Amino acid sequence: MAELSFESFVLTASTADLSEEPAARSDADAIEFRLDLADDPLAALDVYDGSLPILVTNRPTWEGGDATSEADRFDELASAIDYDSVAAVDIELGALTGTVDAAAHDRAVSLREAARNQDVTVVASVHDFETTPPIAQLNELLEVAATEGDVGKLATVAHDRSDALALLTATHTATQNGLTVATMGMGEPGRHTRAVAPLYGSRIGYAPVDPENATAPGQYDLRTLREIVTELTRTA
Repeated sequence: MAELSFESFVLTASTADLSEEPAARSDADAIEFRLDLADDPLAALDVYDGSLPILVTNRPTWEGGDATSEADRFDELASAIDYDSVAAVDIELGALTGTVDAAAHDRAVSLREAARNQDVTVVASVHDFETTPPIAQLNELLEVAATEGDVGKLATVAHDRSDALALLTATHTATQNGLTVATMGMGEPGRHTRAVAPLYGSRIGYAPVDPENATAPGQYDLRTLREIVTELTRTA
């Protein structure tokens, strides 16, 4: 069974093609495998022989992904966590709480239980593709996400530096309160948060191996993000 600790920062190479793993090894700590963007994800896991542990994500359309069937995507995730190479699974907070899609609630909770029984880390994720909420709401979202999952992930669209500062402040507050979180600002005004957030406690970074295959707006390429984070943490 693959192991992946989020006690310190983990840089994941986001991809829908596991054949990119060799190119990511020198810079990434893990692979985020986007099942919803892959042609035949379980077949890809069958033949995966890479050295990097995998975080599996099967993002629904209601949170910016391509998966249209709740039943199918949870079935795929349930099968994926059985693979020894899979060390973590992303589950949307809206599904875990039933606030966004009530039909997914039971499946999400069942998947979380199965993952934890297999020592697979659960990342409870929230994505806001329109705005960055006020700090009080950011604090609440991170607390709920980090409670529902083992890691609470929050990605918001930053329209200006004030949004970026609010996200970093919430990251710092959550970390000071003993929560394990991962945060990032999407879009150009939030781009720098992907490199700076680890200084404030964010435990996961996401970057494509090939910049043309970015899975979220404002991502750095993998090599660049590794170099910046390494330099910043070295001098912090």
